[in-house]
Amino acid sequence: MAGVAALRAEEEQPSGTGRARVGLCVLCGLPAAGKSTLARALRRRLPQRLGWACALLTYDELIPPEAFGALEAEVESTGQPPLPPRWKQSRRDLLQCLERVLRALVTGEPLSAPATGPRAWERFLGCCRGQGLLAPAGSHGEGRSWTPAATSGPLYLILDDNFYYQSMRHEVHQLAHSLGFCQLFLECPLECCLQRNRLRSHPLPDQTIYLMAEKIEMPDIKKNAWEQNSLILKSFDCTSEDNEQIINLLATALENPLKPNEENTEQKEADRAICAASAVHQADQTCRRIISQTMKDAKDKNILPSEMKSLAEELNKLKTEFLEDLRQGNNLKNQICTQNQYFDPVTSVISSFQHEATNALNKYIFK
Repeated sequence: MAGVAALRAEEEQPSGTGRARVGLCVLCGLPAAGKSTLARALRRRLPQRLGWACALLTYDELIPPEAFGALEAEVESTGQPPLPPRWKQSRRDLLQCLERVLRALVTGEPLSAPATGPRAWERFLGCCRGQGLLAPAGSHGEGRSWTPAATSGPLYLILDDNFYYQSMRHEVHQLAHSLGFCQLFLECPLECCLQRNRLRSHPLPDQTIYLMAEKIEMPDIKKNAWEQNSLILKSFDCTSEDNEQIINLLATALENPLKPNEENTEQKEADRAICAASAVHQADQTCRRIISQTMKDAKDKNILPSEMKSLAEELNKLKTEFLEDLRQGNNLKNQICTQNQYFDPVTSVISSFQHEATNALNKYIFK
């Protein structure tokens, strides 16, 4: 507990800024892995045991219910991983709201509204006000303005969501300049998550959890320098030793806040790898939709079942080859140039795959 002791010693020293240290902890794992239970426990224990302020930002409460409805409909209709437009937009809005609140916490300045929908901002403000993060700073324009509430010790924001892609967590990490940042990944058997989920008042479809389990990316400390402050827990066996590890992780993150504009070649390479993975994922999703539409068109053209099977195999083989080229960067050699304007790799792959899928379909139609 040396990290906690060091923090307490520093807190006893007079501070010229008047602002407390701020930490950002990302909880991640499958639905029903136990994240919300842990988040609520941290919110109780941190103030009681260490005197730290703690606020809980639960994505299920901050994202509007209709976005989750779109999420379930997408999974049921396409069988694709759950990334419908409305859900993605809600997450982008949340990130913008979080960025404004974090900036205010670091600088002590009044909050300014982001360029999101007013409903998203009001939901976020309501959550922060309800947990004592904000204090009124008088009237401003059409309504009241808000400023960070004073705290006597460190403040931790706990983000409770699945965060199953590294890229999702990295987006939060990029907002954490001058803050402590850490991750808690709850590892729970798939069957246990499914059973717990079915007992909920509003359970997710099993298919959603199956798909997420296939795609989930655990923190990789060796590969990603930015994930060094991470802890993987067995959610069904959170022992007293686990509790000590969690407290030490939180304290270590506070002791080592992220430095803005820090030059880090290794991190830049990791960031590029994340962007590449995101590009492959984007291309994969679009290619899957192209395959789905092509198979529907083939069915409408009354192509024989045996030929439908052959077409599906051919399209999936093509998709695998195109995505591998994208991973390896081979497609960069074949980018189309028109008046010095280059297509980006993802657009190039999608366009080429659409062309090949159309040719494959026509081959069976005019056979």
